[in-house]
Formats: sequence, C-alpha cells, structure tokens
Amino acid sequence: MRPDPFDTSRSSADSQGDREPYAYERERLITERERLRQKYEAERGGEDPYPYDREPTAGHVPPRTPRPRRPIGRWILRGFGIGIVLLVIAIIWLAITAPLSKSLQPPTPPSITLTADDGTPIARRGAIIGKSVDASKLPPHVTQAFLAIEDRRFYSHWGVDPRGIARAAWANMGSGGVRQGGSTITQQLAKNAFLDSDRTATRKIREAMIAFWLEAWLSKDEILSRYLSNVYFGDNTYGISAAAKHYFGRTPDKLNVGQAAMLAGLVKAPSRLAPTSNLEGARKRQAVVVGAMVDAGFLTKAEGDAVRPQRVLGSRPSQLPNGTYFADWILPEARDQAGEVKTETTVQTTLDPRLQRAAERTVARAGLRQAQVALVAMRPDGRVVAMVGGKNYRKSPFNRATQARRQPGSTFKLFVYLAAMRQGMTPDSTIEDSPVTIGDWSPKNSDGRYQGTITLRQAFARSSNVAAARLTQQVGVKAVIKAARDLGISTPIPNEATIGLGTSTVSLLELTAAYAAIAREQYPVQPRGLADVREKGWYQSLTGGATEMPSKIHDEMLDLLAASIRDGTGRQANLTVDAFGKTGTTSDNKDALFVGFARDLVVGVWVGNDDNSSNPGLSGGGIPARIWRDFMQSALGIAPVAAPPPPVEEIDPDALPSGDEDNAILPLGGEIEGLGFNLKMGEDGTISVGPSRRDREEGPPPRDDRRPPEEEPGPYEGQ
Repeated sequence: MRPDPFDTSRSSADSQGDREPYAYERERLITERERLRQKYEAERGGEDPYPYDREPTAGHVPPRTPRPRRPIGRWILRGFGIGIVLLVIAIIWLAITAPLSKSLQPPTPPSITLTADDGTPIARRGAIIGKSVDASKLPPHVTQAFLAIEDRRFYSHWGVDPRGIARAAWANMGSGGVRQGGSTITQQLAKNAFLDSDRTATRKIREAMIAFWLEAWLSKDEILSRYLSNVYFGDNTYGISAAAKHYFGRTPDKLNVGQAAMLAGLVKAPSRLAPTSNLEGARKRQAVVVGAMVDAGFLTKAEGDAVRPQRVLGSRPSQLPNGTYFADWILPEARDQAGEVKTETTVQTTLDPRLQRAAERTVARAGLRQAQVALVAMRPDGRVVAMVGGKNYRKSPFNRATQARRQPGSTFKLFVYLAAMRQGMTPDSTIEDSPVTIGDWSPKNSDGRYQGTITLRQAFARSSNVAAARLTQQVGVKAVIKAARDLGISTPIPNEATIGLGTSTVSLLELTAAYAAIAREQYPVQPRGLADVREKGWYQSLTGGATEMPSKIHDEMLDLLAASIRDGTGRQANLTVDAFGKTGTTSDNKDALFVGFARDLVVGVWVGNDDNSSNPGLSGGGIPARIWRDFMQSALGIAPVAAPPPPVEEIDPDALPSGDEDNAILPLGGEIEGLGFNLKMGEDGTISVGPSRRDREEGPPPRDDRRPPEEEPGPYEGQ
C-alpha cells in the first residue's frame, strides 16, 4: 500500500528519505484538483466541490485562477428584445381597447327612468352633454384656469408627471390621507374616456399606458380639447359647453375669468361643489383657482384681486311633468340600487299614478291662496303611493314633504298618549283640564276654555294643551321621547315638558310614517319609494327589525284617534268608513296639520307659509282636515258624509191658522203662510220654519207708509 503523500504524521527521517520519490506525485495531485475546481466553477458557477482536506506543505501556495466574466451584454440585448416585443403587444392592445376616436366621445351618460308601480314613466334623469370645443380657439384665461389648478406642466410632460406624483404623495403623507392627486390632464382624459373609476394599482398602470398612447398620437391642444369636452361639471352636465350654458347661460368663449375659474374648480368634486346646490362652496373653490392662476403667472396679483364671486343660473334639466317631487326624493336611492349606471336604466317605484293625480287635484282646488301645502300618502308598510311637496314644482322644487322640518303641533300628542297607554292608563282614565304651571311654563288651551276633570279620550279629542302638559309631566319626558323614537322619529327632541305640544321639528314624511306604525300595529315603519326592497345585512336584521305593538295598546290608540275625528277637533275629516287621525296647529297659526288613516291608506297633510309667518284663522281642523277628507274620498272611492238635517223648531199647534180642518192640516210638501212666518213640511216629514214670503220679498214697509188696518185705500191710491 502506497503511503499518502499528504500525510505529515510520519517521522522526519521518513519524510526526508521519501521527499524526492513523492514530490512529483504531490504536485500532480494538486494540479489535477485545481483543474477540476476551475472546470466546475466555469460550468456551474458554484463552490469548490473538492475542498482541501489538509493544509498543503509548507511554503507552497496554490495558484489562483481568475473568475470568468458573466455575459452582461448578452442579457442587455435579451432585455431590449423582450421590451420591444412587449411594446408591440401594448400598442396592438391599446389600438383595440383604447381607440383614439373614443377620446372624442363623452363618457356614457348615466340616464335613469323612474316608473310608477304600473310601469308608467314618471320621471327621467339624464345627462346634459355639450358640444365639443377647440382649446386653441378659447380665450387664454379659460384654458389657463384648468391648467393652473389641474396640471401646470401640461405642455412639458409626456402624459405622466413624476414631479406632480411626488408632490401629491408628499402632501398626502403629511395630511394622513388622500388630499391631492397627481394625475395629469392626459391621465384624467384616459380615465374618463376608457377606464372605470376604481382605485387600484392595475387601473393606474393602464391609465399611465393610455396616457403615453394619447401623448404619442395626439397634440397637446387636441388632448386639452377632448378633456374640456368630456369632463364632468356636476348637475349631470358633461363638457364645458354644457356647463357654461347650464350655470351661466353663455358659450365657453364668453366666459369671464371668474366664471372660468369656478368651472375649473368644479372638476375636483362636481357633485358636492355644483353651484346650484352649493354656491358658497363653489365660490370658495373659485377663489382657490384664481390664486393658483396668480401663482402660475397667468394673472397678476391685481388681476386676481379684481375677480369677483360669480352668480349662477338656477336652471335644471327638463323633467317629466308627473311625480316630480316624489322623483326628486327617491332618485338618489334609485341610483344606489341600480349601481353604476352606464346605459339607460329603469327602476320601478311605489308611486300609484291614480292616487298621485287625486292628490294633485285635491291640492289644486283647496283654495290655499298664498299658503303652501304638502301631502304624503303611504301604505301601512311604508310604501309611498303619492306625494305633493308644494303647489307648483316649476316655481318651487323644494319638497316640503321631505325636506322641510316644521313643528308638528298637537299631532305630536300621539306619542304623549302612547307613553301613557304603555304605563297602564286607558282612554277612560281621567286628567285635569285646568290651568297648570310647570316651572316657568304655563300652557293654555287654544280656545281658552277648561273642562275640569275629563277622560283621556275627551282630552285627546278636544286636543287639550293643559291635559297633554300634565300627562307629559306624569309619565315623564323620557317616556314620551322613547315613544317617538320607537315610532321612527329621528329628528332632535329636546328633553323638556314642552315637547308634548309639538315644539320639536319633524318632516311630514317621518310624522306620517309614525302614524302608519299605529295603523300597522308594528313599529317602526320605514318610508320607501322603490318596489324592490334590498335584503338587510345580518346586523341590520338583528337590530332593525319591527316590533309588534301589544293589541291592548293598539286598540286604545285607535279609540283615541277615532274620537278625535268623531267628536273632536278633526270633525271636518270625518268619512263614511272608520277613520282615525289627529289635528295639529302651532303657535300663531304658523303651521296646520292633519295626519290619519283609513282602511289601508295613511295620509299626512301640512299647510303653512315657507317663511314661517302667521296665517290668521288657520288650524289643523280646517283646511288640512278638508284636504285629507277630500283626498281620502277620492282615493278610497267612498261617498261623502251626508250633511246633517236642518234644525227643526217645535210649533205650538194653537199658532196654526184657524179654519176648517182641511186648511188646518199641513200636507207633505205643503206650506202655510201667515202669522208672520212660513211653515213648510218636506217630503220626508221634516218641518222648517222661516220668515213669510212677503217679508222675504218686500222686507218691512217704511214707517211713513203704515196705515190702520180698518182704513180702505182711496180710488186712486196704489195704482
């Protein structure tokens, strides 16, 4: 067996003796190992698979082999080739999915049609699209307003502005949220014309690619022209031509500096800043744009200071003539239900065209003069079937049924008496109808009369203020507030005894829904105007469900509401079917209401002035009760209540004319004249007494013409 040439454990003598024979072998092994190592590194690029097991002999240093250079140039060429291929693919994809012709078109306008419950169109809301403009032909201050606030380096970047992106990122980091955007005008055109509004990284990458594409094929003026022709300005208005006409009644080339600045400012938040609904916000944004124009050098400081806040027109898109107040109320919810509307969309509502026409006719013939009116009709489950928000929509689109917050007057007593019924009282329980003082407050009955000890039924029917105040004090203000909240009243209610007389404010829609809860025997009732009801989430299902009203309390509330119509202040609302309701009149006769229900229809009526001024003689038992009655009769198809028979006066038989029996008998339909009065019996046997025909026709003779009864006239007198 041959000894190991690398074995150093042998004696020095052996080593000296064997040095020469093994020197050549050792060098050969070292060379072979080095060759294998270099080969492996060249082929694999890995570590040495043959590490030294032992230290080489003293004084010997293995030769170092230089590492081979990697082919960097080859990878550069490969990357360049891949980039060219991707660029060609991107150009082909953009040519197919983002044709340049599409940037000439405005985004598909969101158009939505509302229909009644029978499918009849009641309102349509669509976009106003203006004509295309040529930016190079517009006055400089018009385009400069948009460049100053949206993209100052528009003419120097290639579609994406790194400086703008960095500035926006820095500002957003400092504010802790998204306060600024770094999108250029080219990117905004790409987004508006080709992309959705979702905020994702993929969409931003596509947006940048399309921006480069537009910059490569279009001039700067062409890009700016298409942007101004398509951008959204609020009020469903697209393009600067439509916006200039809609807000200022002029063409874009006639805009002054202030008007151009206001339009440029709307682009940031067009729905929120639309000057027709938020003029103050639009003017503040206009001032920001003017300041940006000064900073950018488009205006001097003096020119900027000379720009005044602008006025706008109050024009609105044309509407279908029917159901306008209702359509304005339900349109936002209809848009939410329809999702992102890109094409013509139809949404069915709960409006009943027949009942809507009946409501409009009833209001038109109510003889309101200068006063305004609102009417809401709904089913007990909350489906609104008719709505009138004022006398004339064209003159005043303000919806007094949903937007106005007015004092409900005595209609709020519904919650006072509900709280009392919950605490064990009944309509037969008694209360003092006499003057009372609670703290510094001394309520009084509107007619100045007091009945002493009366039942709750009587107090509710005659709408006693002092009884309601005593009852509120007895059951507690918190109990009354809870009753109102349970029935769906969401507006603020002060924690004071005066709420029993309706001093807090509420909308007519919400108040009517509270009465619907009594009709349905469940609370709360949520007013709704859409036919399709969205399914509630699990949390809403657990926390927002309806609560059954105990039958005893429900019957007692019906007892009270029926007494108000039958024997109380709401007599003019009486119907030939079972009817339930309550009147309400505020201080100084500013507001008058009647809210009630019959069969499956719950209706609330309000009458008053928009400026909250007094209406002498106005009361809830007057015009509102009659409007309620007339609408109910038409809606339910019932006959009016028969007028009570005329009063019959008893006649002393001895006062009848004397004579034979035939003359002494008063036949049906006959009449007797004499003794200074006229006695007439109707076909139904009723007897009426009135002045004699002679007294009615001639009246009392002059004093000078009277003569003694025995004196006969002369031959020529009386001819």
